[in-house]
Amino acid sequence: MRAVFHRLAEDVRRAEAAVAELVRAQPPGEGPVRVETVDGAAAQARRILELETGARRTFQAFLTGVNRVTPVPATLDPPADGSSDADGARPSAPPEVTYQLLVDRDFLAEPAAVAALEERVRRGEQVRVVDSPLLKLAVADGETAMVQFCPERAVLMRPPLTTLVTELFATAWRHSRPYLREVAELSAVDRQILQLMLSGLTDAATAKQLGTSPRTVQRRLRALMDLASVTSRLQLGWYAMRNNWI
Repeated sequence: MRAVFHRLAEDVRRAEAAVAELVRAQPPGEGPVRVETVDGAAAQARRILELETGARRTFQAFLTGVNRVTPVPATLDPPADGSSDADGARPSAPPEVTYQLLVDRDFLAEPAAVAALEERVRRGEQVRVVDSPLLKLAVADGETAMVQFCPERAVLMRPPLTTLVTELFATAWRHSRPYLREVAELSAVDRQILQLMLSGLTDAATAKQLGTSPRTVQRRLRALMDLASVTSRLQLGWYAMRNNWI
């Protein structure tokens, strides 16, 4: 499993380098504009919102706590310009749009990340997890993509360059695991604790995400180990993955 994620991380780095080279190779003013730079956190956040609300079929995104545009809770808050739906909620894509969101362990360590993902799942969006770091990207309808290379700069791409991004997303999605899987033996809290443990969060960080104490996290993990008849957290992780607990 570790080797798979290592290869995935290498694929991400190669894709990032390839996109950067494409940006440099496009002469200004020659031919149709397929790449546009987006500078500044505010401009990037606005473009991501435009991609999401403008999607008509699919919206796919890598969410990471590293190199982020905005804090995690902002994904559920009204935009800074005050625009909102009639009920005051943050604008969103039409209900027929399929959402696929892939998060990494750095995202799960962000304040309010679990609450944000719970809201996404409640709305019927597909959420999966990888253990390797992700770069930040978003793709709408497979036609327009934004990839962030650093907090200050991202690039907006259009066909045929978006093919590179959609293929990268598909590869990462295939090697990911569900964020939370319905398991009869486990409570929702136990599934969350398992997910955060497997993502590398400490007991203290897990407790902070779930609004409980580290001692409670430790007690519940001990109970899960007893349920799985294992003696270590490493064994618990393998058992959980082999028995579809996550």
